[in-house]
Amino acid sequence: MIKIELPNGVIKPYQSDVTPFEIAGDISMSLQKKALIAKVNDELWDMKRSISKDCKLEILTKENNETLEVLRHDAAHVLAEAVLDLYPDTQITIGPAIDNGFYYDFYRKISFKPEDLTLIEEKMHEIVDRKETIFREEWDRVDALKFFEKNNEKFKIEIVNDIPKDQKLSFYRQGNFIDLCRGPHFQSTKYLGHSFKLTKLAGAYWRGNPDKEKLQRIYGTAFYSEKDLNNYLNMLKEAEKRDHRKLGKKLELF
Repeated sequence: MIKIELPNGVIKPYQSDVTPFEIAGDISMSLQKKALIAKVNDELWDMKRSISKDCKLEILTKENNETLEVLRHDAAHVLAEAVLDLYPDTQITIGPAIDNGFYYDFYRKISFKPEDLTLIEEKMHEIVDRKETIFREEWDRVDALKFFEKNNEKFKIEIVNDIPKDQKLSFYRQGNFIDLCRGPHFQSTKYLGHSFKLTKLAGAYWRGNPDKEKLQRIYGTAFYSEKDLNNYLNMLKEAEKRDHRKLGKKLELF
């Protein structure tokens, strides 16, 4: 018997493993439709990841701030999938959500150009429209290393080798894209929606070490609504106008 404690103190018993998605459906169909991610004992959790022991559970929707970070992490994965679709010679490294957005670091001999961002963004919208189901998988360490060796993904091999041997390796799969990732993620690329924008290119070093490979970083931002996205982009434009270095030259102050 598994006992699931809800935020209101109600205990729901289950005879065997159960997912947050199933529990949300037991509470109400409207909640199941709105549910994006779960919180299991204060840990963010995929909606279709099984729960096998007693816990406290909270179902999160757009109304919860934590889900915006997951949305942006989804956007980073969709960005990486789009780049690999367009430029298959690229190696992926890491792509987290950050304050106000996300980024993904890539290793590629040819430099990205600003106009490439338009093509990548178009491909991202296409991936959203594909409504690719996002699957969480746990892999054996040996299988993970074989997979990355086969694909010549030296950066991912390094990450796997640095993970403690007693720690499970979780992967996320969407379409033909597979990434080593702790997650969690939404159930499908469709939940990302279209309110995102790639904002700039930058350089970075692998693991922040100038002695290691130089990477190309693509930044972006994502919101639940076009209104919020446009407000943020307008704020960036206004901040750029007020940049003291540009104003100083314009006003001939320096």
